[in-house]
Amino acid sequence: MLLHGAEASIKQPAPAADLMGKATGERKLVSVLYADMVGYSRLIGLDDVGTLARLRALRSDIIDPAISEYAGRIVQTGGDSLLIVFDSIEGAVRCAVQVQQRVPECDKDQPPDRAIRFRIGIDIGDAIADGTDLHGDGVIIAARLQAECPPGGICVSRAVRDHVHDRLDLTFEPLGALDLKNMARPVEAFLARSPEPAKLAERASAQGTREPLVLPDKPSLVVLPFQNMSGDPEQEYFSDGMVEDITTALSRIRSLFVIARNSAFAYKGTSLDIRKVSRELGVRYVLEGSVRKSGNRVRITVQLIEAASGSHIWADRFDGTLDDVFDLQDRITASVVAKIAPMVRNAEIQRAQRAPTNNPQAYDLLLRALSHYRSWTRAGYEEAVRLLRHAITIDPNYALGYAHLSTIFWMMCSQGWVDRTDPTVADMLGLARTALTLDGEDPEVLIMVSSVTALPGGDFNGGIAMVNKAIALNPNSAAAFRAAGGLYARAGDATRAFASFDQAERLDPFDSGPTGYSGHIVAHFVTGAYDAALECCDKSLRDRPRSAAPLRYRAACLGLLGRLEEARQTVQRLREVVPDFTIARARHHVEFDMNNLFGTPADREAFYEGLRRAGVPE
Repeated sequence: MLLHGAEASIKQPAPAADLMGKATGERKLVSVLYADMVGYSRLIGLDDVGTLARLRALRSDIIDPAISEYAGRIVQTGGDSLLIVFDSIEGAVRCAVQVQQRVPECDKDQPPDRAIRFRIGIDIGDAIADGTDLHGDGVIIAARLQAECPPGGICVSRAVRDHVHDRLDLTFEPLGALDLKNMARPVEAFLARSPEPAKLAERASAQGTREPLVLPDKPSLVVLPFQNMSGDPEQEYFSDGMVEDITTALSRIRSLFVIARNSAFAYKGTSLDIRKVSRELGVRYVLEGSVRKSGNRVRITVQLIEAASGSHIWADRFDGTLDDVFDLQDRITASVVAKIAPMVRNAEIQRAQRAPTNNPQAYDLLLRALSHYRSWTRAGYEEAVRLLRHAITIDPNYALGYAHLSTIFWMMCSQGWVDRTDPTVADMLGLARTALTLDGEDPEVLIMVSSVTALPGGDFNGGIAMVNKAIALNPNSAAAFRAAGGLYARAGDATRAFASFDQAERLDPFDSGPTGYSGHIVAHFVTGAYDAALECCDKSLRDRPRSAAPLRYRAACLGLLGRLEEARQTVQRLREVVPDFTIARARHHVEFDMNNLFGTPADREAFYEGLRRAGVPE
């Protein structure tokens, strides 16, 4: 693009003052498009005359007319790059889409190794004119974003995406927060994609007009072959191996329905219509990704998509080196698997919330119950109990229903909303035993039942055995390691507790969640690290400000640290949740509801003393 020698016949850059509409040195907010030709030096080396002629034709027939159509102004051209400014963000994106769609059409007669393709980056920001040059973060970011694109791709910043995503018929694939060269802060980026017509005609012809497959009765997904963006065919083994590992690990999760590797790889090398893949394979979710290798470094980007709506549920990026390729594969696989199951569950909960309230399916009842449970209110808990009782009435063999019902009863006791002797929760342990009898091989059941067994049940060894079995069945379960850490913390074994929490964080770095913090609170408290415990209390309360447990520990920590005014304010917040909270009630919770499974006698007395100093009455 972008030819020094050919520019006599191409529109030349205008003075910066004309481009900006302002005098040199003044700032203006503009949309910046930076385009770069892929493999320019290699193509020139193969055929300099032919490459330059084709490039000149693309400029005059496609690129320059598109720039003019959308009121763009060329700032700089180079041997393989082009810098353009637009007053309209939408105009910049439309221009980029038009160029990227038409260039392959005009260059389609070339063999793949000689095809001309461009990468495009777009940002919006203040720019400063300086003669015929342009400066500013927007220019730098646009140039850096184009380097993150696959050939033929368009990479935009969040500011651009937020402005046009409701106006243009495009989808935006999240790339996460990118650490771009010479930028002080990460830049959140997206790949802009045009909706493509289905290009699986041969497969459709072979399959005829069969009806879409019926969706399974549990969350279903396929892991599609990852796109190799490195341009190195030898890296196919790496991306294919990654997909196989992730597929195998996800298939071990009993609550998921995962399409086998052979069916998924039938789509390798095709341009995909996610909705059609969903219909052909009978899945609700699609996991796709890309692999980019540069020297000894590799970057893997993955995203989870709900096929029916095309919405992105989750995306992440992983960076590493190829010094130990198998260790890198294992690390990424563990991280992806640990994140996918909870994300699928959250998506299923949101989907169930849109279902009619008289949905007869036990699974949907459970999902709606979980949405109420996560409201962290007494009314929400009571509605969750009602829905779960309905679920196990419909399906008396539904182990997860019994396990969740038992756990919610225990949390209601912990919150101080009901006493464990209340007739409605008296069979809490019986529900846990029933869940275990129905399916003692389900890691989710084991995780929930382990806490009920160890805490109100008083069988710590039994609870630990259950959670360890859950870890053996699904070693990528961050929830299992968090549950183990919580039990060890309450037993006063802070060393094992923190080791378990570290492994949970390793598997799921961005989601401790309020329940995860509760174990950290106890572990820090029993080691006398009251400042650290207080910090965890505050993190937990940010998500659930009316959670009684972190409020109790916050009051006790502040009391022991001598921060009495803050302690009294915390007690006031606590008594809004549990109006009759007293030292006697705290003792009842620890000694009766938790069977004294809270550190040592000295730890328990320190807890009561902290509450006493905070102003909790006897």
